[in-house]
Amino acid sequence: MARHVTFRRLLNLARSAVPVLVAGALAVTACGGREAEIPDLTEADADQILFERGTAAIEEGSWSTAREYFVQIRDNYPQSPLRAQARLGVVESYEGEGTDLAYLSALNELQEFLRLYPPTHELAPEAQFKVGMVYFNQMRRPERDQSETRSAVIEFETFIEQYAEFADPQLLADARARLREARDRLSDSNYLVGRFYYRLRYYPGAIDRFREILDEDPGYTRRDAVYFHLADALATIDRGPEALPLFELLISEFPSTEYLEDANLRIAELKVAMDLDSQ
Repeated sequence: MARHVTFRRLLNLARSAVPVLVAGALAVTACGGREAEIPDLTEADADQILFERGTAAIEEGSWSTAREYFVQIRDNYPQSPLRAQARLGVVESYEGEGTDLAYLSALNELQEFLRLYPPTHELAPEAQFKVGMVYFNQMRRPERDQSETRSAVIEFETFIEQYAEFADPQLLADARARLREARDRLSDSNYLVGRFYYRLRYYPGAIDRFREILDEDPGYTRRDAVYFHLADALATIDRGPEALPLFELLISEFPSTEYLEDANLRIAELKVAMDLDSQ
């Protein structure tokens, strides 16, 4: 069984442990910033009460209220066993808001978490995963700047390198899926540039971009389009011996590709031309 657990799972455990507190908190208005009800610092189990109220507010989508509860634990209960979970609760409240400023605040909170807690802490994998998600949620369309996408790739790679052996299996699967999406976004961006050059008939520039995708991201989900346009660009400038293997690779790896018919035609044309050249 995995050693590490996710913050969401800890929230579920906490909810089941103190149902009365959660039910009471959920009775308050469920939308937008309701006022937090902060218990006295000396009250018995005050940190537990705060955590449960923060959990309820997260479930409601009352992000600023939830954050106020979790910040109370973070700042006023240094010995609380809930302090690490509360820090990730603060992060989740920023994630819920989803604004640029909120994501920046979430990133600062996560960096502080990873500075304070060792990689062996049970919530360290979740914190590192969330760093990747902060950048992932800010990724731009392929035709725009990809700085956030590159950062997402780095952070998910860091997660996999550091925690693959003992992270929660579902969290690891999610990280790998998000990493693939982020890499695809970068390759989509390069592909758009290559297609632009291709349509302008600037084939050397197109060839360089398409080769860059295959070199840097051999697992690119839409590489059938790269194979086809790279091979076609090569064939167009009389580099048939380089183009033919790419067309054949396209058909081998993607037998149902939309480029199948055109690729077969180009293969036939290239073989005829190469046979004539050899005579």
